[in-house]
Amino acid sequence: MEDNIFDKVHDVDLKKTMETSYIDYAMSVIAARALPDVRDGLKPVQRRVLYSMIELNNGPDKPHRKCARIVGDTMGKYHPHGDSSIYGALVNMAQEWSTRYPLVDGHGNFGSVDGDGAAAMRYTEARLSKISMEMLADINKNTVDFVPNFDETEREPVVLPSRYPNLLVNGTSGIAVGMATNIPPHNLKEVIDGVVKIIDNIIEEDRDTSLEEILQVIKGPDFPTGATILGTHGIEEAYRTGRGKIRVRAVTDIESLPNGKSRIIVTELPYLVNKARLIEKIAELVRDKKVEGITDLNDHSNREGMRICIDLKKDANANVVLNQLYKHTQLQDTFGVIMLALINNQPKIMNLLEMLKHYLAHQEEVVTRRTQYELNKAQERAHILEGLLKALDNIDEVIRIIRGARTPQTAKEQLMERFGLTEVQAQAIIDMRLRALTGLEREKLEAEYAELMEKIRKYKAILADRNLLLRVVREEILLISEKYGDDRRTQIGFDEFDISMEDLIPKQNTVITMTKLGYIKRMTVDNFRSQNRGGKGIKGMQTIENDYIEELLMTTTHHYLMFFTNTGKVYRLKAYEIPEAGRTARGTAIINLLQLAPGEKITAVIPLNKFEEGKYLMMVTKKGLVKRTPILDYEHVRKTGLAAIVLRDEDELIEVKYTDNKKHIILVTKEGMCIRFKENDVRSTGRVSMGVRGMNLSDSDEVVGMQLDTQGDCLLFVSEKGMGKRTSISEFTCQNRGGKGVKCYKITEKTGNVIGVKAVNEENEVMMITTEGIIIRLQCSDISMLGRITSGVKLINLDEGVKVASVAKVREKVEESAQVLTSNLSQESTKGEE
Repeated sequence: MEDNIFDKVHDVDLKKTMETSYIDYAMSVIAARALPDVRDGLKPVQRRVLYSMIELNNGPDKPHRKCARIVGDTMGKYHPHGDSSIYGALVNMAQEWSTRYPLVDGHGNFGSVDGDGAAAMRYTEARLSKISMEMLADINKNTVDFVPNFDETEREPVVLPSRYPNLLVNGTSGIAVGMATNIPPHNLKEVIDGVVKIIDNIIEEDRDTSLEEILQVIKGPDFPTGATILGTHGIEEAYRTGRGKIRVRAVTDIESLPNGKSRIIVTELPYLVNKARLIEKIAELVRDKKVEGITDLNDHSNREGMRICIDLKKDANANVVLNQLYKHTQLQDTFGVIMLALINNQPKIMNLLEMLKHYLAHQEEVVTRRTQYELNKAQERAHILEGLLKALDNIDEVIRIIRGARTPQTAKEQLMERFGLTEVQAQAIIDMRLRALTGLEREKLEAEYAELMEKIRKYKAILADRNLLLRVVREEILLISEKYGDDRRTQIGFDEFDISMEDLIPKQNTVITMTKLGYIKRMTVDNFRSQNRGGKGIKGMQTIENDYIEELLMTTTHHYLMFFTNTGKVYRLKAYEIPEAGRTARGTAIINLLQLAPGEKITAVIPLNKFEEGKYLMMVTKKGLVKRTPILDYEHVRKTGLAAIVLRDEDELIEVKYTDNKKHIILVTKEGMCIRFKENDVRSTGRVSMGVRGMNLSDSDEVVGMQLDTQGDCLLFVSEKGMGKRTSISEFTCQNRGGKGVKCYKITEKTGNVIGVKAVNEENEVMMITTEGIIIRLQCSDISMLGRITSGVKLINLDEGVKVASVAKVREKVEESAQVLTSNLSQESTKGEE
């Protein structure tokens, strides 16, 4: 007996055995466990779970079933692995923060974005979601191949029909042996539009689609948790090569509190970031003093949405704290894209276009096989109907043959011989009920036969013509897009290091408004229509208590905006970096965009196209000081701002103009005084200087505006109580700087003080804004031309206690081609830029 034991021991080479065993294991993990199929985007365990649920009749129109039952069925019939791996896959397909379009409708505790696990499967219930029915649609119509299961007692699908591109739509991640996949989720509408684009190019132009065309349609990943993708460089790299790094940043907002403190609010997190762990990490950074300035940290998230509140110290710069958090925590994260999937059980990294083409090829096969299946069914039924109709035409003889036959088999043979029928037709005649003899039943049979012949013709046409087949795919996929498609959750933001982003922004006119409390927004020009003088205006912004619009200017999306503050610093943004908002929206707090110090406020904003030699910035302060500095001194503005002017105590910078050393400067005060002098009377000084006296003011007076003589033929004066007039610039003679000036406006109780001045021409339009946020747009030609020492006419009807806050000149030029061109900017010469 011992000899027998030793006979069974084989000497093997351990090295070879390990190699072959490991390769077998690796291939099993790659092909049958960790990687998705390019056609349906599912791993085997996911596919088996969904198929088990449809086999259990566990659809969205049926009650939820215990997850333990679903897992048991999947394990017993198709997936001979541990129940935890099956339940894990089921849970993941039900979590809204993990799966962009959940394939399972879960009932019970399925975990949370804080990283909490789902309850045990004996407690939870599930059923298929509505969209997963599209994954399984027509599976019983021979659309996909079936193979025996592990013990050959059942049959399971090799792939699902997948009527929408699930691999891209829901994405996937998996680690195999020696390779991994990480495909981000996408927006259903965009991906389907990409497939439709490929189909349209084949049908209409008989050509292949380029990757560039697809990139125009599919903008980038669309994560279930929202957040913002920084720039398009990483997206393009991933879509072109199949590999890339996408930087994703949380959606945050900086709120100013009434006590002067700031608070950072986080409302959306990057994909797959654990909220609880993130909060722990922030607390750890504060404890270790790696991030300074945070006083409190609270999670106010609820069913309505996420809200993490980070309270800051009074002297903390919110933007600096936020940048530190981006650097040290997962508030900013990187999603490494590896677009790897199985093609004929072979792993391959593909670009975006290849993935869509493989999916389309799968759909062509699914629709072909389904059409062939339906054609066969229709032909079988039509064949039977032909026999029945033939029998009805000769019903007396048929009855005689059947009555005379001893057995049904004999009757069948006689009918086949007499009328040339097949066995199937003869059997159908024998099974025919007497009611089929009525006229109505005969008509029904004839109608059904005609309908079937039409279907057969249609099916044959689809099978014979690829273009017709593609039209069917296109029509069905667009229905899914319409039914389940939604808006993007993830916005694609700007990356300061990504130059290509700027090229995607169209150059167009825009209105920038900023309120007294520092809310800024960008609007399209067509939000406002011109009104007659004395109108009530339209609502221009939803202001909060004690807030009103202070700055309003026209520029283009590609111009720089230079922000000058009360502390004499300058900051810079591109106009497109300011978020666009509707006419009545409040906008974004400027501290979300600029790194302003506590207590620092914007006092002047100027749009600027480029920095060139021989151009200057002319500044004026409230106390009448003027300063002229070469524009090139301000070319390199740091994120933290740059010193622009040195100010005396209680003085403020109120206006800045872009000049060329040839202009006349006109200063106007709130008490109706005006001075005009040559700009070269003011010597050019460096960035960090105080300037010289421009106008000699009385103690109670202050400068409200500075204009250039080249900006218009006349000066438009507007008072705080809605009165105004135009006066020719020629009435103001040139004198030396530093004088008292001359009277330019007659101030009465009815008018109030002067709040603004603009140099305008007859064809110009102006916008006026009240402290209530009401905007009125007027034609300058409607405003009376009057002498220097007059009060003018009523420009806007104001309610009790409401005043005019500011006035701005509209400078759009719209060509006949309806293209909006760059406006003439207030700080530039009369030569407009395009």
